[in-house]
Amino acid sequence: MDVAVLQWGLGLIRTIQSAASPALTIAMTVVTTLGSTPFYLAAIALVLWCFDSKLAVRLGIAFLLTAFLNEWLKFLFAQPRPFEMDASVKLADAENYGLPSAHAQLAVVFWGILAGRIRRPWGLVAAILVPLVIGFSRVYLGVHFPTDVLAGWAIGAVCLAAYAFSGERIAAFLSPRDTRFRLIIVAALALVMNVLHRQDVAIAGAFFGFGAGAANLESLGYEAGGSAMRKILRGLLGLAVLFLLLLGLEAVFPKAGQSQYSLFRFLRYGFVGVWGSYGAPFAFIKLGLAAGKPPADGTSESGE
Repeated sequence: MDVAVLQWGLGLIRTIQSAASPALTIAMTVVTTLGSTPFYLAAIALVLWCFDSKLAVRLGIAFLLTAFLNEWLKFLFAQPRPFEMDASVKLADAENYGLPSAHAQLAVVFWGILAGRIRRPWGLVAAILVPLVIGFSRVYLGVHFPTDVLAGWAIGAVCLAAYAFSGERIAAFLSPRDTRFRLIIVAALALVMNVLHRQDVAIAGAFFGFGAGAANLESLGYEAGGSAMRKILRGLLGLAVLFLLLLGLEAVFPKAGQSQYSLFRFLRYGFVGVWGSYGAPFAFIKLGLAAGKPPADGTSESGE
């Protein structure tokens, strides 16, 4: 992006930070954490386990696809972050490049899809206000230029429109297909992700795991209903295992720079994804924390 535009952005960041205070910085740090990818992944898992599995599958697939697009664009544009041009504006840390803002883009997609499902006034308010506040927090903390956030909102809106236009059509196309066909689609998309973005395979791994699990979820007949206590227990157990996989496997798998790092990073996020979409529901049924039922026609999802 033009240096003059970036300098204008730095000037706006300094103006905003002139009103900074310890309390406001803490508040903005909390807000920005609620817009992070780990938060959204946990939220999608909770929706799947405790509220609406079909919505969560669509939400998870759409989220991971737009997250991949964001990361690919970051490396394509390779734009520095504000604190790399002026260290004095740095109130938080961030990795990789800055354009477009993932927090802004993913907030639009996540809350926009939920608002379409909730269909209540507060859902629409959340879909508008939450991305605005999250985007502002990124500028306040000095980790994004205002143009990064504007680009994130714009790309997120395009992704949300694409979901609104094609989501039902894609679901209708895949619904009568067997599990093997769905797995082929998931594997092909994950392969494309790895080819296009070899710098980091985490999102491709999460997509492959989540998509593979989702392709088999219907065979469980998983029901996300039940008592509040059962939902709480499912949430606590599910998140505990999810973060154990995420952090525990990181501790034992090869580190960055070591041999086979990318392969094991892909696998780690793949395990996290498949736990969220299939492993946890399977465990909940076996533990009596959720109800399951066989497919309506009494046959397996693969048609065998």
